[in-house]
Amino acid sequence: MRILFAGTPQVAVTSLDHLHAAGFDIAAVLTRPDAPLGRKRVLTASPVAARAEQLGLRTIKSNKIDAEVTGQLAELNLDAAAIVAFGGLVPAAALNMPKHGWINLHFSLLPDWRGAAPVQHSIIHGDDITGAVTFQLETGLDTGPVFGQVTERIGELDTAGIMLDRLSESGSTLLVQTLQALDAGQAVAIPQSGSHTYAPKITDVDAQLDFTRTATEIRRRAHGTSPFPGAWATADEARYKFGPLRERREMAELAPGEVHIEPGKHPVVYVGTSTWALELSTIQPPGKKMMNASDWARGVLTQGTKVSFA
Repeated sequence: MRILFAGTPQVAVTSLDHLHAAGFDIAAVLTRPDAPLGRKRVLTASPVAARAEQLGLRTIKSNKIDAEVTGQLAELNLDAAAIVAFGGLVPAAALNMPKHGWINLHFSLLPDWRGAAPVQHSIIHGDDITGAVTFQLETGLDTGPVFGQVTERIGELDTAGIMLDRLSESGSTLLVQTLQALDAGQAVAIPQSGSHTYAPKITDVDAQLDFTRTATEIRRRAHGTSPFPGAWATADEARYKFGPLRERREMAELAPGEVHIEPGKHPVVYVGTSTWALELSTIQPPGKKMMNASDWARGVLTQGTKVSFA
C-alpha cells in the first residue's frame, strides 16, 4: 500500500516507525518546516522530519498544504494518506486525492474533544478514560466517520505527556490495522453520533494554577498542562513552575497557597488549597532549572524564608 505520512511532533514519530516497520510503501513524509528552538534559536528540524531522514524517506516541508504541495502529492499516486498531529488543515482539493483519502489518528474518543489538545483537556476536565481513534478526514473539524478506537484509563498521577506517550503506542497499532483493513477492503467507518466537545490549543494562561480551587481541580490542571506549557503560579510576583502533584487528603489545615515544608533528610513540600494539601514533586524557581522539590526545600529552610503562592 503506497501512502503519504503527515505529522510533525514527537508523538507522531511512533506512528511513522510503526508504519515503516509494517512494510507500507511510504512515498513521502509531509511535515512542518524547520523552526528556531531554544534560547539560541537554532533552526531545528521537526521530530518527524528528523526521523524521516534517518529512515531515508523523501520529506516535504510546508506550513500548509497549498497548491504547490497538492501538486507534489498528485504525482505520488497514493493509495492513502495517514496524518498524525501535522499541525495544519488539509484542503478539500487534497482530501480525495489518495484512493482511500486521509486517515487521521486523533488522540481522543470522538466526538469528545475535537481539536488541537484533546488529551490535555480530557485530563483538565476530569475524564476517567481517554483514548485514540482513526477516522476519515473531512472538511469539518474532526467530524469524519470512525474506523476504530483504543482506550486508556487516566490515573491520578498521569500527565498529558505520559498519556500521549501511551496513546502514541496503542494508537500507532490502531493506525496500522486501519490501513491494512482498508487495503484488504474490510474497513468499516461508523459516523459519529451524540454531543461533542472542543479542545482548543492550550495556552500559558490555561497553565496558571489557582490555589483557592480544590486540590483535585489544581492537580488536573497541572497534569493536563505538563510538560507543555507547564503549570505555574507566582510568589512575591516571581513565577514558579511545577511538575506533577500528589493529593494529600490527610493534610487539610493549610491555607490556599500556603507552603509547608516537612523537614528531614528528604524534605517534603506541601501547598494548601481550598480542600486538602498538594505535595510537590518538582519545582522550577525563577531563573533556574526544574529541580526536585526536596532540593528546593533545603534552600528555603537554610535561608529561613517563607513562601506562599498566589
